[in-house]
Amino acid sequence: MPEEIPSKTPNLRLKGRLMSASEIERTLVRLAHEIVEKNAGASNLGLVGIKRRGVPLAERLAKLIEKIERVPVQTGVLDISFYRDDLSTAGPRPTVTPGEIGCDVTGRDIVLMDDVLYTGRTIRAAMDALFDHGRPKSVQLLVLIDRGHRELPIQATYTGRSIPTSSREIIEVKLREVDEDEQVLLVELAD
Repeated sequence: MPEEIPSKTPNLRLKGRLMSASEIERTLVRLAHEIVEKNAGASNLGLVGIKRRGVPLAERLAKLIEKIERVPVQTGVLDISFYRDDLSTAGPRPTVTPGEIGCDVTGRDIVLMDDVLYTGRTIRAAMDALFDHGRPKSVQLLVLIDRGHRELPIQATYTGRSIPTSSREIIEVKLREVDEDEQVLLVELAD
């Protein structure tokens, strides 16, 4: 019998573990080296994590890049709540006031980070939010998992793993800073 997984979303069935904690760590080390290589170092780099799980990814990668390059790397936090185009339009529209991002983005090479790339809508909203904070020299995208099913023409510059999924499958990324667990799971909506 398939294993049921404890989750906030009912009726999910575990299909398999895609990445262990050590596999996530090795992937982040590889991605840190790719970022340094593509940007010819880290002197103009800023890492911005999309709330929630993009933030610990940005912080971890900053530490890894600092070890490689021996220069500090600024990180920022991007809250895209009011930038989503898939939120309900019923009721009054919220007034959008950009929150503090935590680092200067103007003129810098920004690596925007999220845990999973799916339709592309989160990234579109993140780019809108990011440009409300300034005009970066360049914007690159890093995702831990790319699961396909794009609705917008968005592609990651850096990808931890590409995992083709069906529309019934869900990727659950668990990071110790957010979930007190560290793994990537493939789950499916149970019948």
